[in-house]
Amino acid sequence: MANYAFTGFCFAVTAVALLALAAILWSLLSQGLGGLNLDVFTLSTPAPGSRGGLANAIVGSIMMCVLAMILATVVGVLAGTWLAEYAGSSRYGVAVRFINDVLLSAPSILVGLFVYEILVAPFGGFSGFAGAVALALLAAPVITRTTEDVLKLQAATLREAGVALGAPLSLVIREILWRSARGGILTGGLLAFARISGETAPLLFTALNNQFFSLDLSHPTANLPTVIFQYALSAYDDWRRLAWAGALLIAAAVLGVTILARLLAKEPSRR
Repeated sequence: MANYAFTGFCFAVTAVALLALAAILWSLLSQGLGGLNLDVFTLSTPAPGSRGGLANAIVGSIMMCVLAMILATVVGVLAGTWLAEYAGSSRYGVAVRFINDVLLSAPSILVGLFVYEILVAPFGGFSGFAGAVALALLAAPVITRTTEDVLKLQAATLREAGVALGAPLSLVIREILWRSARGGILTGGLLAFARISGETAPLLFTALNNQFFSLDLSHPTANLPTVIFQYALSAYDDWRRLAWAGALLIAAAVLGVTILARLLAKEPSRR
């Protein structure tokens, strides 16, 4: 009897979670599809009542996310490699792992405030570079943890074979372990990208926004999360339609990246 009750409870909780997810997806599709058109991808954010789109915000988000992922990938892969291959159970390694775990769950608004204090306030202005740094600080811990876990899963015989041939450990890591673990490392990078693509709080403190199309990241930069935040709270119907369209674009991008990460992480069938 207890087993049936527990199973039923699990099914009920799962059904509630799926219903909540379905409600969110339905809201995005019903509200967002109506706002999608060619103008969304070709025109910049408009004044109230004017014709416009989200082109500047889309390009700004892509630029900041790409720069953030470059920074986070370099730091995360090297840090994860050091933790997996060199740190071991040393005190310093334990401390670095603990700090990385703290950063994994750190509120994004605190990261944005930190970057504001070191890159925005001292230089007297918001910028896309500051926004990219804030996003990189959120993505790096994910890549670090993923890289460490994936490298630890590699067979010890790979290291032993390389060292037995006289190759230094650094060469073994670059030419053997990284190649063997590239699928898992790439998956971690994609998950980190999905993590930062919809972050709003850190960008409010760093990149802010820009109503015009610009490729210059040294000034305030338009981005989808901030535009959605501002337009969704406005009293103008056309702005709210653009906010829903932007939310649907971010959701579609995150869903696509997550599915791709799952496919890359899937173990190939062996016969």
